[in-house]
Amino acid sequence: MNSMTPDQARDYLERWRLIKQAEVEALRASSMETKLQQLSVLVASRNLFADRPERDGQVREIRDRWARIRQALGG
Repeated sequence: MNSMTPDQARDYLERWRLIKQAEVEALRASSMETKLQQLSVLVASRNLFADRPERDGQVREIRDRWARIRQALGG
């Protein structure tokens, strides 16, 4: 693996900061209608992926974990 100089690392992080800033600005400029359309497409795309048999067990495990966390916090 090639190593980076401190200047290269700073430049790299600065580029990612600028990308993040541009992304935030683009999201702020998007209308609510556009955001809802994007969400709708995302939800509809779930059927594009094959079901995974292990998913139900994983969902159950995560729900059990959250239930234990809520119980531990007195909720």
